[in-house]
Amino acid sequence: MASREDIFTNKIFLCAALPLLKTIASDDPKLAKKFEKTHAVIQVSARDPEAPDGKYATHFVINDGEWVVHADKVSDKEHTQVELEFKSVEQMNAFFKGNIGPKTLPKMKGVVSHGGTFLSFMMTLLKMSSLLTATEIPEDETTQQLMVKCFFYLLSSGISTLNKNGHEKVKEWTSKSPDRVYAFAVENHPEVSAYIRIKAGKSRAGRGTYKRALPFFTLRFDSFKSALGILLSIDDMLDSVRTGKLVMDGAPEFGGQIGELMFMVGDYAK
Repeated sequence: MASREDIFTNKIFLCAALPLLKTIASDDPKLAKKFEKTHAVIQVSARDPEAPDGKYATHFVINDGEWVVHADKVSDKEHTQVELEFKSVEQMNAFFKGNIGPKTLPKMKGVVSHGGTFLSFMMTLLKMSSLLTATEIPEDETTQQLMVKCFFYLLSSGISTLNKNGHEKVKEWTSKSPDRVYAFAVENHPEVSAYIRIKAGKSRAGRGTYKRALPFFTLRFDSFKSALGILLSIDDMLDSVRTGKLVMDGAPEFGGQIGELMFMVGDYAK
């Protein structure tokens, strides 16, 4: 039986990390081309006796390059063409944390019958891994942009995921809050923005700019490089604020709160 901490880690992967595959496959022209004529259901799962369906999973429905993500949902077995099935939650967590070896490799279904789709999916998975495990800022601005977008999506969805799964610290933060929106942004690049809306214990992560009202608090970076400096734990947050690389649109104490939750999600995902 998986521990509570293992479940939190697994939910981060299922609900916040794996959905990034759609973003990566859409934004990378070479990967997008590989899925242009794909019609398939692809699933990543971890078996667990406590799970309602005997496993936890996220699956994707892909039709002619259009992805629909079903986060934390098990697909219909009869219509799943490709699946990476881990024998346990712990095994899946270890694999996505980079501990790849004979004991953590999943059972791979569809390799023979849907080899092309399987290969394209694995290439996208490896691309996601390279972006999220990077330790240095890439020189290419296009890659910087995709990395920032992925991290913003991961963090906003990750915080909301922990809240919805009853993480005590996150739940305490959301339960005391009125209706507020916390946003992540890069100056002049709304296409990478993300946000989380919280109210009385409930939360919802969103992609793009929140349009119904001005966010209560925004972490706003002056460039992709400045954002990655913080996201990759290369730069000090206070130094970034002092030098203008990071602007906190809102009271500084709320920046501390959202920063603590960001690093919490990062710790679960690493």
